[in-house]
Amino acid sequence: MRLLIIEDDAEAAAYLARGLRESGHTADHAARGVDGLHLATSESYDAAIVDRMLPDLDGLAVVAALREAGNRLPVLILSALGTVDDRVKGLRAGGDDYLVKPFAFAELLARLESLARRGGAQPQEPVLTVADLKLDRMARSVTRAGRTIDLKPREFQILELLLRHAGQVVTRTMLLEQVWGYHFDPQTAVIDVQISRLRQKIDKGFDPPLLHTVRGAGYRLGTAHGLDR
Repeated sequence: MRLLIIEDDAEAAAYLARGLRESGHTADHAARGVDGLHLATSESYDAAIVDRMLPDLDGLAVVAALREAGNRLPVLILSALGTVDDRVKGLRAGGDDYLVKPFAFAELLARLESLARRGGAQPQEPVLTVADLKLDRMARSVTRAGRTIDLKPREFQILELLLRHAGQVVTRTMLLEQVWGYHFDPQTAVIDVQISRLRQKIDKGFDPPLLHTVRGAGYRLGTAHGLDR
């Protein structure tokens, strides 16, 4: 799933993002209600996690604005306010679910998966393919020409992103934001190292090569020729 976290507490947001990425999902973060509303209306997400108490525009106002605009993005509201009246207000504002802080991450994840299954989110293909390379999102498995390829979690996330944009350039910025959760360039070789390892696993011993470097732009997964290696 691609998820949006709208949470002004930096530590809480980092905890959520880390847990979601370790579970194989991607997550964007907004610390202010206005910024979160902008992302929710301009980008495509499977669900949003919205903290109720936000600066400038509170969580209930964010959800209400989404619903008034006809946006049906599934929303899980997080709040330290846990009375029946608080929960009712959250659901009536347009929230699809309401989880009281503190919470168990496993429960939050299960609730998000339940929201996605209800059909409000745009379903993603369970199996992504390019040529003889296949990635099964549900089984968390990768094969090429029928041979199983063992990928680490970060490698799996990179490959899934590349497959979802097969034939298109995936920029370094896209990788940093959607895989690492960075909204800045750390000025390290972390992407180059991970791409090199991934290329060794999915291309070495196979033909044709599928993972290509597009100099000055990023990376592309496909069988097209004329690309840098």
